[in-house]
Amino acid sequence: MSSTLNPTSLVCLNHKILFNRNLFITYPTCPKSLHRDSRSVILKCSSSEDVEETSNNNNLKDALSGMVDGLLSREENKELLDGLEKASLRVEMARKELAEIEKQELEAKQMRDYINKLETRAFEIAECQREIVEARAIIEEAERSLSQNPDGFGDGDASVEEESGGIDRDLERLESIKAASIAALVGTLAGLPISLTQVTSISHLILPLAITFVSCALFGVTFRYTIRRDLDNIQLKTGTSAAFGFAKGLGTLLGGPPLELNTESCLSHAFNGAVYVSENLLIFFFAAVGLDFCFKMRLLSPFPMK
Repeated sequence: MSSTLNPTSLVCLNHKILFNRNLFITYPTCPKSLHRDSRSVILKCSSSEDVEETSNNNNLKDALSGMVDGLLSREENKELLDGLEKASLRVEMARKELAEIEKQELEAKQMRDYINKLETRAFEIAECQREIVEARAIIEEAERSLSQNPDGFGDGDASVEEESGGIDRDLERLESIKAASIAALVGTLAGLPISLTQVTSISHLILPLAITFVSCALFGVTFRYTIRRDLDNIQLKTGTSAAFGFAKGLGTLLGGPPLELNTESCLSHAFNGAVYVSENLLIFFFAAVGLDFCFKMRLLSPFPMK
């Protein structure tokens, strides 16, 4: 069974809850004193709601403060609170130390970057100094060259070595005469069998042997001044011998009968030219071998002597 109550305010006695509206209540929720003959009951609650609410709040605060004071008054709780405070202090100190470590790491990183920049600059400075030293050496070398040859014209390494090394010209001339004598002797001996096949009497040997002697003497002097101290340059040696051989062989061919415009004359001149060139190549190659042997055995000094 239920009924409708229309009071201005109603406080449930069991729960002390204030209601300000019309309520539809079920009888079991209120005390049995309210159930009377199935009729409406108007309950008049406290007329001052604000005062009662304030009083309830104050009572709740007092109860909570009393509980807190009771908890704090216990010895084991005090120890826990002291430990909590110490832990809080340690956490705060750890935070400060962590902040300090982070600050130091940042400073260390900045210092490493600065050191790397300094090392890079030092390397660049060292490279610049090395380039400056090399450029200074080149300038000094150029100044020396200009001071040795003020006109700016040079006549090869011979002139530079002559000015700087003090070449004794008399000794150089003597070594050139020795080279000419060795080349003439070896070349004449190498050409003697060839000349014997071309003459019919001993008197006819005088002219070809004399020409071979003079040619090989000139070859000896030229070979010494051409090779200089590059004694292992085989291309230069063979090139000098071949130049003299071709020049003398073709010159010999020119002293023969004139060329006619026919096949027989062309073939004859080609064959004779090949023979003359081959003979003179053989002679000058022997002369070059003799000179090179004397250079290697130190019987003859290359140019320059110093």
